[in-house]
Amino acid sequence: MITLIVTLALPVSGDGGGTLADAVSGLVVVCCALRLVRGRRRPLSRTAAVVLGLPVVGVAVATAGAASAGVGAEGLVRYLQIFVLVPAAVMLLVRDRRDARLVAWSLVGLALWQGGLGVHQFVTGTGASYQGEMIRAVGTFGATDIMGMAAVVAFGLVCALGLALGSGPARQRTVAAVCALALLLPLALSFSRGAWIATAVTCAAQLVLAGLRRAVQVFAAVAAAAVVLVGGLGVGSAMLQERISSITQVADAPDQSVTDRYTMWTAAVDMWSGRPLTGVGLKGFPDHRDGHASLALSSGSDTDGAGAGFQRQPLLSPHNMYLLILSEQGLLGLLALAGSWLALLVLGLRKLLRARRSGSGLDCALVACGLLVWQLVDFVYADIGGPSTVLTALVLGFAAWWALTDEGAGANAHGDTREGAGNR
Repeated sequence: MITLIVTLALPVSGDGGGTLADAVSGLVVVCCALRLVRGRRRPLSRTAAVVLGLPVVGVAVATAGAASAGVGAEGLVRYLQIFVLVPAAVMLLVRDRRDARLVAWSLVGLALWQGGLGVHQFVTGTGASYQGEMIRAVGTFGATDIMGMAAVVAFGLVCALGLALGSGPARQRTVAAVCALALLLPLALSFSRGAWIATAVTCAAQLVLAGLRRAVQVFAAVAAAAVVLVGGLGVGSAMLQERISSITQVADAPDQSVTDRYTMWTAAVDMWSGRPLTGVGLKGFPDHRDGHASLALSSGSDTDGAGAGFQRQPLLSPHNMYLLILSEQGLLGLLALAGSWLALLVLGLRKLLRARRSGSGLDCALVACGLLVWQLVDFVYADIGGPSTVLTALVLGFAAWWALTDEGAGANAHGDTREGAGNR
């Protein structure tokens, strides 16, 4: 799994095909299968099998309704990879809380690397194009995947905050807090409104779940850091203020990207209304888009910079995971996938509350639940696609480990017995 995370630190090609991370995720699944065969043990509990297997129902039905067998098979493999196979493998390969913390710190390290590159791109004017200037921080993902670095940095920030709010050693919590504050800058320079909203919601939830006293202290620290970065140093203040204010003005004076998004959302709902139970079939949104979208939809999204020339990318999805599922898989697919995610969230939060009472494993709980909350909120503004998509599978697997396994809540996990005793 660490190798999978490391591959996302490497530059990616913009050809839109499979990536090195996809190949490594396949190896993760194979290694997990070999380990299970060699250990001759039951891989999943009944609850885990039901929760992780739910998405298969809607995906299988939608595959039958695809435009062609080849297109359906391609979509089936992708959905099984991201929402079933890799999450199950991650859940089974994370043995205890020590492994979970290693994964969390690895995500923090990846975020610091990508975030550092993003800040350098902003300072040197070598990033992706934003309002005519090459200043948008995209890391190694390039201008064709502007959400890639934003998602990686946000995941790292959520992990760092969870580790800082846990009950680990004071030095570890201090380092994690410093990392979380450091990641605020590259997240801001990504100019990604969806990532900002998801991160704000998630961090607020983590703080409240960790305790109100800590929440007040951290809110004060973040406010002070924001004043220093934006007010004192003037870090992109004009553009950041404009971007932030645009979040509340999208209904009054939307830019073209917002208009395209809302138009595609409407088109997705219109597709679903025609076939409410099963949708138009896997990967069917692009084929049906023009027949359901209004004339307000543009011909594509312009990208430039970060080592690549000007490109116009076609709008192939509604940029909303829930509406993408609804349009292509219908109500059956949405209930199956969203039901699986909701079950993970409910079970994870139940174990988090128990961990907070016992004083053991709270950091793992906050990281797992935080990552899941971030992903579910971000799905309102984004869908699967791009090299960073495999991180979605890892996040779901991490959340499944906490929510569905005994190791996620066991008091005798490595290093937790003394930790919990020392805090009671």
